[in-house]
Amino acid sequence: MKLYWSILRPIVTYACETWVLKETIKNKLMVFERKVLRKIFGPTKERNGTWRIKTNDELDILIRHKNIINYINAQRLSWFGHLHQMSEEGMVKKYINGNRY
Repeated sequence: MKLYWSILRPIVTYACETWVLKETIKNKLMVFERKVLRKIFGPTKERNGTWRIKTNDELDILIRHKNIINYINAQRLSWFGHLHQMSEEGMVKKYINGNRY
């Protein structure tokens, strides 16, 4: 699990602060994350001896509701805070405020 949090997720979400998140992209990211988590956690053995894959709710509980979409939203909020702390003379701040030149 540490491998996922420290290597895979940062690679997948690189520069996510600037992404436009449409529903189709959100769904694809969630499907990707669930596939990876199912590989990491493996199947669940039932009392009768059969095996089954973990449900989405079980995966959500295992990762404590820290899914990839919540992570991206937190990164975007953090970036928003950095923008407001920048000086008014900075190039990024000028661009955001509409003063491009």
